[in-house]
Amino acid sequence: GSLLVPLRPRASRYCDPSPIFGEVAPEVIEDTLIHLATENEQYLSELPDQAGCFKETRTVEFIFLLSEKWHLDQSARYQAVELLERFMIKQLKQICESSRENVKSCEQGQGSSRSSLKDQIYDTFVLRLVSCIQLASKLSLHYNIVNSDTALKFLQSLKYSYTKQELLESELAVLKSLHFQINVSTPLAYVELLLEVLGHNGFLLPAKPLHQMCLQLLDFSYLTRDSIYDTLLKVAIENSTPSKLQVAKFLTVKEDFMLLAVGIISTSVFILNPEHWKQVVEHLNCITGITSQSILEFSYAVLKHIVGSTTPEQHYGNCGTKVPENRILPLK
Repeated sequence: GSLLVPLRPRASRYCDPSPIFGEVAPEVIEDTLIHLATENEQYLSELPDQAGCFKETRTVEFIFLLSEKWHLDQSARYQAVELLERFMIKQLKQICESSRENVKSCEQGQGSSRSSLKDQIYDTFVLRLVSCIQLASKLSLHYNIVNSDTALKFLQSLKYSYTKQELLESELAVLKSLHFQINVSTPLAYVELLLEVLGHNGFLLPAKPLHQMCLQLLDFSYLTRDSIYDTLLKVAIENSTPSKLQVAKFLTVKEDFMLLAVGIISTSVFILNPEHWKQVVEHLNCITGITSQSILEFSYAVLKHIVGSTTPEQHYGNCGTKVPENRILPLK
């Protein structure tokens, strides 16, 4: 007979898409934290100059809206943004290399392959964006997967005339460009792991509402990324007109997933449980090595663009705690 036995409906936890906290062994939590921290440091050490160029608000909003339309889980939307970013940077690099290799032929009037490659990237941008969402959806096997029919129907609604074969080739183009390394960690993974660490270490904050607030703030930080980090830079350097060099050096801060995660958690706790905020900030500092000053500055930047509040900085300053002099430090 069949090995597949009909199952009765299971407990509600299997129907709830929210993560289940407090059920992971301490050694697994520790190993995962070390892995994510190492991965984050490695990414920051190899950061291309163009990092963040394709996280422009309209692009992120497009991906978020499509992800909602197709009922994808939260992690898929962030994964799609990161995949598109990495793929497009590879494409930019290809343009630059092609330009150098073909400069002589262009001078000789043999046509500009650089120009044609730029046109090709521009013309296929929406197709590549959809492919990145498809690939991200396939990494979440227990949720909805965006199949070719669904993707084609959407592209046709925008008056594109791609075939199913072209859609498959687009997915393959993204995969090949990224050397099939598409299971990239997103800031959400850092947020959820740090919430797990906080819970394990005795911070019995209400996990579900805190997680939901973190998701909302993470969405907000993606959609208002440039404004938040512009404020953060000005606060960090204590100057409203940063130099080009300061802006360039600040790129590693903008791409630091661990800093983003602790900032999102800190802000969420400040909104929901302000009486625990100072303690949580100090604990996040102990876990990650990111200074309390850096964390409160991030919270200030986020809240400033939500309600124009300076409360976190005032609140922390009134606690009698000596604020560290060093600002926005990387993970130790």
